[in-house]
Amino acid sequence: MLLCDIGNTFLHFYHKGKIWKEKPYALTKKKEGLPIYYISVNERFERCLLASHSYCINVNEHIELKTQYSGLGVDRKAACRAVDDGVIIDAGSAITIDVMQEGIHLGGYIMPGLESYKKMYADISRVLGRDIEPGVDLTQLPQNTSDAISFGVLKSIILMIKNTSRTKKLYFTGGDGKFFARFFEDAIYDNTLVFKGMQKALQKHI
Repeated sequence: MLLCDIGNTFLHFYHKGKIWKEKPYALTKKKEGLPIYYISVNERFERCLLASHSYCINVNEHIELKTQYSGLGVDRKAACRAVDDGVIIDAGSAITIDVMQEGIHLGGYIMPGLESYKKMYADISRVLGRDIEPGVDLTQLPQNTSDAISFGVLKSIILMIKNTSRTKKLYFTGGDGKFFARFFEDAIYDNTLVFKGMQKALQKHI
């Protein structure tokens, strides 16, 4: 089974334990006759997949989740389906934090991703257009502008997650998930969460 998660930047594929990403306008040809089961949050990139591969099946409607949250993205639903109890943090272009308890989605929120923070500061002033330094000391008050920006960004994200998680297990995924996971004891980084959720949901329908 070949799975595909169509996001707003890349198409992520999963097949036999292997994960890779491709740009929407440079998709490689997949094995003839192998169906691609996909979810999508980007209609334009979805059309790219359909134009280059004839055997594609949209499974958005099969990714069901018990929740009162209105408008929850299908990628977030899929990641949540993979975890019955815990906090799921998908750290990509945006950072989404969702709370699961006994198979029920209690709610969640969205924060800017690291690159988005960087652009936001640059929009305020060219002087603030600095890279986010992952190695900044978060135990000491910063003494220069570069460290101050990095400190403010990272500390705010980390404290929000800590406040949300309390005693729940943390599950990180996404491009920056591995980086953030190191700030939390016993946190789990799993870049297959979305695909695990897709597989779990599809077991009922395929």
